[in-house]
Amino acid sequence: QVQLVESGGGLVQAGGSLRLSCAASGDIFSIDTMGWYRQAPGKQRELVASITSGGRTNYPDSVKGRFTISRDNAKNTVYLQMNSLKPEDTAVYYCNANTWYGTDYWGKGTLLTVSS
Repeated sequence: QVQLVESGGGLVQAGGSLRLSCAASGDIFSIDTMGWYRQAPGKQRELVASITSGGRTNYPDSVKGRFTISRDNAKNTVYLQMNSLKPEDTAVYYCNANTWYGTDYWGKGTLLTVSS
């Protein structure tokens, strides 16, 4: 079992920046890829960023160049630095851990609101 706890959400003005954190605990050695997903009201959950255990990152075009995912293995924490935020970035952001066994774990989510 892996437990994930997100923090860092809040209210920010358009053009601003914010950093989300996700602390992992439990069977952390089973984790391969960690990522951030988001879900806006009335929309499906979508990938925002992911990072493998080897450090390879992946971003959709919607956030590429604005968001940066990083991983501190010593602290079992993954971060999402978000810059140049837009109102359309408003969503609940979820941390995800995918294990070597193919199991997905999710945090409870943290709300980001970007005001125009």
